[in-house]
Formats: sequence, structure tokens, C-alpha cells
Amino acid sequence: MSVQLDVRRFTCPLAEPLETADGTIESRTGFLIRLSDGSNVGYGEATPLEGWTESIEDCEEALEAAVEASEHGRSAMIDATDHTTAARHGISLALADLASTIDAQPLYRDLGALTRVPRVPVNATVGDGDPDETAAAVADASARGFGCCKIKVGTRSVDEDVERIREVREVVGDEVDIRVDANGAWTFDQASRAVKSFDTLDVSILEQPLPAGALSGLAELRGNGVAIAIDEGVLEHGVDAILEAQAADVFVFKPMALGGVDVARQLAAWVAESNRRVIVTTTIDAVVARTAAVHLAAAIPNVLPSGLATASLLERDLGPDPVFIDGGTAVIPQTKGLGVEGVWDGT
Repeated sequence: MSVQLDVRRFTCPLAEPLETADGTIESRTGFLIRLSDGSNVGYGEATPLEGWTESIEDCEEALEAAVEASEHGRSAMIDATDHTTAARHGISLALADLASTIDAQPLYRDLGALTRVPRVPVNATVGDGDPDETAAAVADASARGFGCCKIKVGTRSVDEDVERIREVREVVGDEVDIRVDANGAWTFDQASRAVKSFDTLDVSILEQPLPAGALSGLAELRGNGVAIAIDEGVLEHGVDAILEAQAADVFVFKPMALGGVDVARQLAAWVAESNRRVIVTTTIDAVVARTAAVHLAAAIPNVLPSGLATASLLERDLGPDPVFIDGGTAVIPQTKGLGVEGVWDGT
């Protein structure tokens, strides 16, 4: 099959600057990919994120190599980007979108879902406010229909974070599933104290309580009432090493950082065989990659509420968002392919 591969650069400003461990993010710059066989079109997105993927320069170089290799077919395009994650994500997604468009079925079905999946559960994310602000934000999310909230912790003392969660419970009761995400900020002693307190407050998941390298410490934290999730550590160690170390109850998969929704789907199947669960999150992506993450979540049996309600973080996007966030669920496009339209001439 002869195809035409085109790539263009874009920048989407954020609605508000986002503070991270790697600095302040004010916009997301990446590459939109269009793959056409003359009758059908598939879209992909490669949006690098410092600390998670290759650099923007290395991503662009890999995509240029993929354009040159496109006359040799699918395998050549994938091979040209195989040393990267964001670029490979973009090329593999464009190929998958084109294939599922030709198949005339939603992408999640081509990713392995055996039946129609109308919705997937999503969580609301609550930042590092004081106890009153945190409780108010969770109460607002609950009122909007979210049954799960992920609360950022780790920039304050453990006692202060525990107090924040305690006030949340006093305000919303047991109506909301509460998770916390420390982004690797704690020592083992701090994390142990936090786990004991969070268990009494019915926190369901503690995400990345220790730095990514601390597999033995993560393993020791397990089994104390709060499930341990690993996020940053997935990239450093890989799924097999984490499973061997018994360091996680839950895996957080970012398809952009893993090299594509196809890679993430394979890893999710592997994790399921070990009776572990999966959360899918974006890397503050534009609409093409964000929609792909929703399709990925739909293809994973028993996926946990996932970090997919992130469109509001962008002030301007590539095009219309085909995914409707209805309270605590994302309504999945049931059209062929990704269901994304009107992006090529957008931002």
C-alpha cells in the first residue's frame, strides 16, 4: 500500500502554567502526523515531554527519518522511530488510525476490545492546595459526577498532607474514591508514616511514594492497606523488573512515554496476567494523543479510573475534541478510527 506521510509542528498554550519537578510548563509543542493512502487518512501525534520522552529535536529528527522511510512501508516507518518514544507513538498511532479507519471500526476495537465499550471511568485531579482548598476541590469534582479524585501530595510535610486528606474525608465522606500522588517525593520513613495514616482515611492508591529507583522500598510498602502504584518507575525499570521485585499493585501507563498505544496495550495484557491493574494517563497531550489514550483505556479490561480528563489544561487545541467527559466517565467515539477531525489546518 502506497502512503503519503506528512508532519507539521504545533504549539498549544496551557490555560495556566503548570509547575512540575522539571520546571514550569507553559505550552506543549509537538508534531501532528497525517498518513494517507489516497482514500483514507490516519492521524498521529508526537508531543515530547522533558523527563519522560526524547527531546523535541530528537523527535523531529526521527520523524524526518520516518518520512524518508515511508515509501518502504509500515515496518520502515516504525524502524525509523524505534529508538524514540514520542516519535514512535506518533507514527504508530497514525498507522493504527489509518488501519482502523479502513476497517471501519473504532480504534479501541482494533486494539483488542472484544465488545462495544461506550465509556471508560476517569478521575479528577486535585492540586496542592491547603486543607480547605483541597476539600472544596474534591467536593466540586464530586458534584460534577467524578467518583474518583487524585490528590497531589509531597510538597508539604507528611502531617500536612494527612490533614488535607482528613479534611477531604470530613467534607465528602466515603462517597469519593481518594488516591494520592507523591511523585517520588518521600523517603521510605515518610512514605511508611503516610501509608499508615492514609489507610485509616480509606485512601485506595498511593502513587509513586518513593523515587523511581526504589523498587525494594516500594515492595516493602505494599500490603499495608493502601495499594502502591508505580508511574515514573515504569520507564526506569520496565514492567518485568517491577513484577519480579513485586514493587507495585497498580501500573500507570502514559502511552506517549511508552512509545505508543500498541506498546501500552501489550504491557497492559502482561500486567493483567500478574493480577495487577492499570491506570492510563496523558502527558498533557493535544487532542489526537489524548483521544488515543481514551481508546487505549477502552481496550484494557477492568481499567481503573484514568487521568484522561485533561483537555481543560490547554488554552487552545489542535481541533474539536471528540471525547465528551460526562461526570466521571469519558464517552468514547464510536466512529471509525480515532474519531478525530479538523486538526490538520488547526493550531
